[in-house]
Amino acid sequence: MLTDMALLFLGGWFLGELCKKTGLPALVGMLLAGVILGPGALGLLQGGILAISAPLRQLALVIILARAGLALHPKDLLAVGRPALLLCFLPATFEILGMLLLAPPLLGVSVLEAGIIGAVVAAVSPAVVVPRMLALIEDNRGQQRHIPQMIMAGASVDDVFVIVVFTALTGVAAGGGSFSPAVLGQVPISILLGAGAGALCGLLLGVFFARSFLPVPLRTVLFLAVSFLLLEVENQLKGYCPFSGLLGIVAMGMALLWRTPDRAAELAGSFSSLWVGAEILLFSLVGAAVDLRYLALCGLAAVCCVAGGLIFRALGVLLCVIKTPLCKKERLFCAAAYLPKATVQAAIGGVPLAMGLGCGSTVLAVAVVAILLTAPLGALLIDKLGPRLLKKDGGRPV
Repeated sequence: MLTDMALLFLGGWFLGELCKKTGLPALVGMLLAGVILGPGALGLLQGGILAISAPLRQLALVIILARAGLALHPKDLLAVGRPALLLCFLPATFEILGMLLLAPPLLGVSVLEAGIIGAVVAAVSPAVVVPRMLALIEDNRGQQRHIPQMIMAGASVDDVFVIVVFTALTGVAAGGGSFSPAVLGQVPISILLGAGAGALCGLLLGVFFARSFLPVPLRTVLFLAVSFLLLEVENQLKGYCPFSGLLGIVAMGMALLWRTPDRAAELAGSFSSLWVGAEILLFSLVGAAVDLRYLALCGLAAVCCVAGGLIFRALGVLLCVIKTPLCKKERLFCAAAYLPKATVQAAIGGVPLAMGLGCGSTVLAVAVVAILLTAPLGALLIDKLGPRLLKKDGGRPV
């Protein structure tokens, strides 16, 4: 397993640097490294690392969500208001509706199966979006209207909404229940409980950190430990009460930033260092989970579905920012920044196939296409358009 990790780190770093020199985002190279080393190509990962790929990817996601929370001040989120709330569910809803229209004629699936495909591909990737929003914050771009904070907040909650819809639809397809609008009531409950528990943990940690003289590395370990416990609470409550552990981690960072800004800034620097390695591991493992053989099942039809879904998603984002002070260029950036997909698709893309659903292979194929198409494209658009469309010092774009 250690040899596998060495191959992923070295391959991901090398190809990532190679892509950066050609003007592409580094994550493109990291994804390619995983694809090349994984079972779908050379098959060099033999040490069992793929068996624990899911928890390792979740660990990397915890690190980036912790960074997001430690950079999201509650007052900035309140200043954004309605658009941030709408971004939590409206773009994903539009993309699912788009898939309901496109998938049946293009892929030959039923409306229910199209809904499952839409739920899989509709989630935005915090692992792609959050680091780039943090870079824009550090570069002081879009700060007058808190655009990076708005996008980070929406991306963090978007996944909760999509996973609830996905769980409900797969339950219907497996004959385990019936879908009703009441199922969507789990979304606000999950958000409120997760955010409330995380905020409480953040406040308690803030009090403890303010009164102690623990070194930054130990405070980082304690923050990670509490984050893992929030995820375990979600696991223990599954089936009884909806709870979002990932959202709790973001809320914990926000509460800590509000309570002790200096301590939060120190932790943010520590998590930034951790992300250097976690990013390579995350996207390399996502690439390793991609099985190129499934692309032959759908091919061009899957590409058309994903591309059409992105158009619906962009319309949803533009609807979220209507009647806001944002200018046209800033709205265009918001639409582009909400396109990338990777982590959620890698995590749940294979679930319908494992459940034995008839659409399982098609769902996995579309998930693979979504990752390979949108992760590089979305990252590239954010990297290129951010400096051009968002003015420094909070000014209007030129």
